[in-house]
Amino acid sequence: MNVSLSVEILPESTLRDVVDLLVRLVEAAGALIIFVGAAWAFGHFLLAGIRGGGVGRQFNQIRLSLGRFLALGLEFQLAGDVLRTAIAPSFTEIGQLAAIATIRTALNYFLSREIANERAEIERERRKEEDGSRAQVGPT
Repeated sequence: MNVSLSVEILPESTLRDVVDLLVRLVEAAGALIIFVGAAWAFGHFLLAGIRGGGVGRQFNQIRLSLGRFLALGLEFQLAGDVLRTAIAPSFTEIGQLAAIATIRTALNYFLSREIANERAEIERERRKEEDGSRAQVGPT
């Protein structure tokens, strides 16, 4: 006696449609984060130029903030790629995900290194300014 109990909560086609919608939402969120970061950085870049004194001092801080937006946006894009292959992926889709994940992970790694370097440089500049301020005031 062969009894097969199969319960289907959602048909696969419906599940694929739901996941496709979720992928689009996650990827749109990633794109929006990147756009907002780019617009924010551009706005701050312009303001620094308009205020005078140039953008030299603020340039690293603007780049650091933009880098954070980019890193977060890339994480959302990667999440969308993972979601896309969550439902019965083919070997081709798995291979594409592996390639995309590798590229985006490498981008994120180098971006994170750049952010860490920028943060360290900003900290060095801040310490140098504090040391210069103390030297001008002199011993008390």
